[in-house]
Amino acid sequence: MNRVALVFLLFTVFNVSAFSQTDYSIPEEAQRIVFLGNSITYAGQYISYVETYHRLMHPDRDLEWINVGLPSETVSGLSEDNHAGGAFPRPDLHERLDRVFELLQPDVVFVNYGMNDGIYLPLDEERFQKYKDGINWLAGKITKIGANAIFVTPPIFDPLKGAAYANVLDNYSDWLLSRRYPDEWKVLDIHWPMRKYLEDQRGLDSAFYLAKDGVHPGEIGHWLMAKEILLGIGESEVMEFADIHEAIASFANGEEVLMLVSKRQAILRDAWLRSTGHLRPGLSEGMPMLEAEEIAMEIEEQIKVLLKSN
Repeated sequence: MNRVALVFLLFTVFNVSAFSQTDYSIPEEAQRIVFLGNSITYAGQYISYVETYHRLMHPDRDLEWINVGLPSETVSGLSEDNHAGGAFPRPDLHERLDRVFELLQPDVVFVNYGMNDGIYLPLDEERFQKYKDGINWLAGKITKIGANAIFVTPPIFDPLKGAAYANVLDNYSDWLLSRRYPDEWKVLDIHWPMRKYLEDQRGLDSAFYLAKDGVHPGEIGHWLMAKEILLGIGESEVMEFADIHEAIASFANGEEVLMLVSKRQAILRDAWLRSTGHLRPGLSEGMPMLEAEEIAMEIEEQIKVLLKSN
């Protein structure tokens, strides 16, 4: 496909996504929101952005936002033969999900898989089917516990780092989006808006990137992810904001709330990963749950004071 045609396609897809992003109101009775995913979710910036903005806009809502993303993880159960230089296979969500749900008992589950599930190889129907099977299995698990599932398309893989794998994630994203209507799944699209943004910026500066390594986005990429999620849950005004700092600039204590939310999320993320257990080596060990919750409660009190004074 030539560049003009690609840009036209991205423009079309982005506009369909941006203006038809399915609104999903978090139920009034919901108390605990859990994010599942791989290293991009584990990094957590986009989740901190979503929580911070939502809490600033709705200071009276009492929601708990929990990140249990795990680096290297797949929902497909696949792993390269020599992953991490042979040090360990990719962790598989199947191994830990029951423990996560038993201990966390979420009301809403955000799901963000796909980046690792094609194993960084060209599109292959067998690998693609493993991804589909994993997502379908996860959808069933979420339904079984009575929670609401919100699926998020995978972030982009930079085409300059490998056009073939960028195409894999295009296909995975399109398949996930195709589940919106026949299956009535709640699916939010971050993939195509990120792709459109990258193409636009590359048109101005050929050296521009969202992720240095092609995979892990920086602050702008995490904002693009958060922005589409916020749009999807009804925060339509974020369409106009270029980054999280602009989005929270009108709130007197916005930056302080963001800092505290990020700190609290990281402490609880590590503690929940320790408590629920996983097979991924090399992560910093979290605090025991009770200790983490005590610190988190102190931070939460500071957040609530700031929210009241906005």
